[in-house]
Amino acid sequence: MELGSNRALPLGALLAFATVVLLGCLTETLPAGVLLPMSADLRVSESQAGQLVAVYAISTAATSVPLTALTRRLPRRALLLGLILGFAVVNAVTALSPWYPLTLVARVLAGAVSGVMWAMIAGYAMRIVPAERAGRALAIAMAGTPIGFALGVPAGTVLGELLGWRYAFGAMSVIAVALVGWVLWQVPPLSGQSVQRRAGIRDVLTTPGFRTVLVMTFALALGHNVLYTYIGPVLADAGRIGLLSTALLVFGLASVLGLWIVGSVVDRRLQLLIRCSTSLVAVAAALIGGAAQWPVALLLAVAVWGVAFGGAPTMFPAAAARIAGRDADLAQSLTITVWNVAIAAGAYLGGAALDLAGSAAPLPWLAAALAAAAFGIAVRRNALRDS
Repeated sequence: MELGSNRALPLGALLAFATVVLLGCLTETLPAGVLLPMSADLRVSESQAGQLVAVYAISTAATSVPLTALTRRLPRRALLLGLILGFAVVNAVTALSPWYPLTLVARVLAGAVSGVMWAMIAGYAMRIVPAERAGRALAIAMAGTPIGFALGVPAGTVLGELLGWRYAFGAMSVIAVALVGWVLWQVPPLSGQSVQRRAGIRDVLTTPGFRTVLVMTFALALGHNVLYTYIGPVLADAGRIGLLSTALLVFGLASVLGLWIVGSVVDRRLQLLIRCSTSLVAVAAALIGGAAQWPVALLLAVAVWGVAFGGAPTMFPAAAARIAGRDADLAQSLTITVWNVAIAAGAYLGGAALDLAGSAAPLPWLAAALAAAAFGIAVRRNALRDS
């Protein structure tokens, strides 16, 4: 039974979801922050250690759709608890592993766990609240993403530097175990989807407007990752590499603000939010390209970028869920797959452009063009209607 009759937001459950999302975000990105000690301890090159981030994203993209389809019949809370325990196990193995191949396998499994988690969290959060407040519930549940980038990853990196990278992964395993109790206490159980109500991937993809959402998601996420992945070289080319940590902090904090703004109005103005987000990311990227040498202008542009992009992990899943209806979990898995493909493609495209141009100067303009393309699609294809 879905809990749509209670108009009060179940904050305990939604914050539990946000913590699960934060855990997934940290599990994915922490190796980037402790790359040097990990590579030394596991006796591999820095590039091999970097693959621990890449294989996670690839695994998430490859497994999200099939595993979500296979698990749609399972009770939601039982599946969520299984995923949390999965995070506990893979992070414990990573913390204890003396061998790089074992660590690599743990990262592949972690990516698979994450793929199912990202797909089911959105639908779960929106099912336990009234339909008219589903977007706000989703915003709270997804708050772990910008918080993870703004505060969690730096904190994990500092912990790794002070105590060792293994303790950072061990701490995440302990957090996961504690989350089991929180979920049992606060999160209501919900049934899975019956065989009679389940649509196939093709059915979801052919739903009017759904492919438009996927294309907008890909274009914006691709542009964002072209710039975000190579923001260091962009600032170095402008002679402002000393501002890198400050810029990343500004971006993370501004992303939290952007998520709050989106959560406040997403249920009423989703189409407007998508148009504002895509257009402002394009403007901010162009400003970074043209004004990176001026610190104040640079940080203001980064702040606009963070506010505009911070709500994207809420807006696009909300759009996909609104269009897909009862097949929201499968729709989310497709959205997550596209998102992760965009992450990998952004790193590749940005690197190719960097090599071709011999400098990072074109990257902000490439990011601006991709975000502008997403804006153009949002304006021309009215897949959504605001209430």
